[in-house]
Amino acid sequence: MRTKIATTALLASLTVAGVALAPAVSAAPQHTAVQAAPAAAPGFYVGGTWKLYQSNGPVVTMNVSQDSAGTLYGSASCCGNPGTIRSGRVDGTGIYFVIAWSNGALGRYTGTLGPDRRLSGYTFDINNPSSQANWNTSRAF
Repeated sequence: MRTKIATTALLASLTVAGVALAPAVSAAPQHTAVQAAPAAAPGFYVGGTWKLYQSNGPVVTMNVSQDSAGTLYGSASCCGNPGTIRSGRVDGTGIYFVIAWSNGALGRYTGTLGPDRRLSGYTFDINNPSSQANWNTSRAF
């Protein structure tokens, strides 16, 4: 009985002093830390040499390197005209790259990986937007 009275008196004095004790059930630690999601990996690999067929006739030979983040580097050639991949990226099922051609054209290529694992998309010359075409590959990635 003395223990019960002493415990009640202690709780009353702590409550009056502004300290409230939580019940033991809620004393378990709360885990609220949020883990960062891992960086998305590219969905497919386009490194190597392959051909891109444009609907307006040209066939572009691509020589591509791809890093683990999906960034593209490399060169291209078409119709005796060399080019350099200025920027490019693979992300999920999408691909994007810009080829700076030696004749001054800047070809912007966007596309997707189809169910058949082949690429297809749309291209236009950034400096002459009326010059545009669809494109595709025969190689599966």
